[in-house]
Amino acid sequence: MYIVYLSYHRPVAEVESLLQPHIEWLDRYFAAGVFIAAGRKDPRTGGVIVAKDIDRPRLDSILAEDPFVAVANYEVTKVNVTRASEQFNALVGI
Repeated sequence: MYIVYLSYHRPVAEVESLLQPHIEWLDRYFAAGVFIAAGRKDPRTGGVIVAKDIDRPRLDSILAEDPFVAVANYEVTKVNVTRASEQFNALVGI
C-alpha cells in the first residue's frame, strides 16, 4: 500500500478555497476502492492518504487530479505491510 503525505506550500486560506473539490476527489477514490484512509495533519500543515497497492503510474495519475496540487506537495511512500494488530489485520498484503 502507499502512504501519501501532503504538505501545504500555500496559505491555509488558499487550501480552504479548494477543500470542497478536494473532498469530492477523495470521495470518488474511496468509492472506487483505491483509498483506505485520509485525514489532516495536526497541526494543520497538510494531510495523509493511505491507498491500496496499485500501479504507481495509476496512483500518480490519480494524485494529479487532486485540486490540492495547486497548494500542496506530495511525498509517496510504498509500504509492504506484513504485520498488523487484530484491528488492522485487513491491511496485511494490501
